[in-house]
Amino acid sequence: MDAFYALAEPNRRRIMEILASSGELPASEICGKFNVTAQAISQHLKILLEVRLLSMEKRSQQRIYRINADSMQEVEQWIERTRQLWTARLDRLDRLLEAEKKKNAKTK
Repeated sequence: MDAFYALAEPNRRRIMEILASSGELPASEICGKFNVTAQAISQHLKILLEVRLLSMEKRSQQRIYRINADSMQEVEQWIERTRQLWTARLDRLDRLLEAEKKKNAKTK
């Protein structure tokens, strides 16, 4: 499983959003923000840990979760590379359409 597969699930995306705004939270507080069982959230946290999008620290009886900035940077880099590819393709299409438009204007 990779980060994108993990992020495809809405509850896992919401967990990431919650941690992005909070910095770090214990599992119990994360669970309290959902209308699903603690077991379900625990499974989502486990998956996010497996793909390294989150890190976890044990403090006494609590497990404190936070976003793993290094893994998020990998996701951001992939998104940026993909955006650049699409921008280049759209720029080529714009040039092609502009050339076609000029060509049609000359023939009228």
